[in-house]
Amino acid sequence: MPDYNKVHIKFKLNGIHYSYTNLMEVAYSFVKEGQPYKQVIGNFLLNWLDKNDYVEVNTSGSTGNPKCIKIKKQAMVDSVIATGNFFNLKPGDSVLHCLPTKFIAGKMMLIRAIILGLEIDTVEPKSTPNFNKNKHYDFTAMIPLQLQNSLSYCSHIKTLIVGGASVSKSLRGDIKALKTDVFETYGMTETITHIAVKKINNIDNSSNTIAKSYFKILPNVSISQDENECLVIDAPKVADGKIVTNDVVKLYSETEFEWLGRYDNVINSGGIKLYPEQIEAKLQNKISKRFFISSIPDKTFGNAVVLVLEHGANDLKNSVFSDLSAYEKPKHIYNISQFIETPSGKIQRNKTLEAVLLS
Repeated sequence: MPDYNKVHIKFKLNGIHYSYTNLMEVAYSFVKEGQPYKQVIGNFLLNWLDKNDYVEVNTSGSTGNPKCIKIKKQAMVDSVIATGNFFNLKPGDSVLHCLPTKFIAGKMMLIRAIILGLEIDTVEPKSTPNFNKNKHYDFTAMIPLQLQNSLSYCSHIKTLIVGGASVSKSLRGDIKALKTDVFETYGMTETITHIAVKKINNIDNSSNTIAKSYFKILPNVSISQDENECLVIDAPKVADGKIVTNDVVKLYSETEFEWLGRYDNVINSGGIKLYPEQIEAKLQNKISKRFFISSIPDKTFGNAVVLVLEHGANDLKNSVFSDLSAYEKPKHIYNISQFIETPSGKIQRNKTLEAVLLS
């Protein structure tokens, strides 16, 4: 098992070999003279190379206030090994780093390169990454928006993982023609990024389309459910104790599961459980503006489904909702100029809905 205080002999950063000492020096130069995104990279490298056995990482705050937690460096190495084994990453493989290093997914791209001996190229983490379109990359990670904006230039990327937000139905359709193997990821800061992945293109027809592709857990991870059918993760190499999530899932085996939605988002309308995320998936190709599904109290149904639009007009045609059941169809449509978001860009549904109802 590699140790966190070692730099792999094959490791390259932007085409240059660096030893432990040299990497410390380049980190200082990034902090002192680099562009803002390189300053973030430099600060993280200095944290990774210091004498502490942990790094401090901010959670995304998608279901509450963001917080700072300490993660053991060796646990991060264990996560790297699991990812490397699953995707068969080998010393000398080339990887593209286009995520913000401020968050755990970006940090882990750098650690994978350092520990596994990968050759990593860093570019500014923009919505349309500006990378060498003619260079072959064995591996990279993107958010859905970056993937959407890079579809024309992905032909030289062998494997691409996408996370940070759900992958829309339209984007799933767009990547069907890609030779690149694309995997959606499931994980969180507390599990040191993904603990499960799902292949979403280039799937054998015998598996009956993408819908039959479920999340498959990585090595040294086990899963179960609690009384609310929420996913429980046991990953002793990367987290202390079991992690009880707020994600409602359906288990298909000891290693596979389907994500249904967030427990704290579930709508009970007339005794029927509705998952906003599944309703949103049916509407993604029919509403051009950003939107989300939520609910408000209702005397008849207990809770009524509502649609919240950003920069939108509530003159949607009835045909937009043709794929929805009677329970799923929004009883009210609200508008707001801008959604309230977490620092990492995730929509804060409850706070946004509160702002709408108070306006």
